Amino acid sequence: MQSNLYQPLVHCLAVATACVALLPIVVGAAVTTTNAGMAFSDWPTSDGHNMLTYPWLQSAGAKFLEHGHRLAGMLIGVISIALVVVVWIKEPRLWVRNAAVGILLCVIAQGILGGGRVRLDDRTLAMVHGSFAALVFAFMACVAVCTSRMWIHAPGESLQQNVRPLMPLVVVTTLVIFAQYMLGGALRHLGMALYEHIALAVLVLIAVVATAVAALFSGAKWLRMPSCALLVAVVLQIVLGGGAFVTKFGYAPTGYVAIQNSATQVWFRTAHTVVGMLLFATSALLATRVCRLDYLRRRAAVVARDDRLPAGTATVRGAVG
Repeated sequence: MQSNLYQPLVHCLAVATACVALLPIVVGAAVTTTNAGMAFSDWPTSDGHNMLTYPWLQSAGAKFLEHGHRLAGMLIGVISIALVVVVWIKEPRLWVRNAAVGILLCVIAQGILGGGRVRLDDRTLAMVHGSFAALVFAFMACVAVCTSRMWIHAPGESLQQNVRPLMPLVVVTTLVIFAQYMLGGALRHLGMALYEHIALAVLVLIAVVATAVAALFSGAKWLRMPSCALLVAVVLQIVLGGGAFVTKFGYAPTGYVAIQNSATQVWFRTAHTVVGMLLFATSALLATRVCRLDYLRRRAAVVARDDRLPAGTATVRGAVG
């Protein structure tokens, strides 16, 4: 039974779904940075054209970016439908099937939020649209992990380590990062919460370093890669945040004057948004792995205890997967 749980096609498609989702995320971040969200006043059409018939390659500037974002959204919708079909054919675990359906529903909801932002010309909805994208991407990444071979066959040495003390830490860190991401959205879309965003960045740094170090020293090898990735992401995010601040507001001590919508400003602000989302997703992945290892360790303890019970004793063992 356990050997049949890993389905390479399902895992590859789940990973592809998360990777393709980065396309509308990156383009959407660029749309916000360049204030191109209202390049079209209509939706789901673009200047009255069907989304697939609009002369996208002949457009330029804000309309090129915004319509590219819409096309990327359609692409992730198609990939999500393919994921649901393949998962329901190949995947034996019902909860993974339901998770795939959940991904598709989230993608649809995200599209409706984006459309509502345009139809209502509402920047608050734009902020919700961006924040929800972070949740959906993290969800996709976690489902990809849950379909991996390592999820089924976790390293034996990792199961010997008690990672339960890590669970509150990784959960709190993930929540703090998401709160910081939402503050960043408020700053980008509504022009507010600058100082709150900077202050919370310090707390995020402390929480991430504490979590990553604790995971690295837990002895669980399966946690090493996401822990290192978390450290790299938070350092990169701080550097990009500094660059985004300087290119947005200038830096008087050096005489640097910010130039609105310059290529440097657009690059730093867009990269800062995207890496922030990757930081959140990485933290969510680490939390998912910690929960998985804790579950497997507890299940192994129950099995070992059952093996020591007298014959005929009724027990309930945890399900695999």
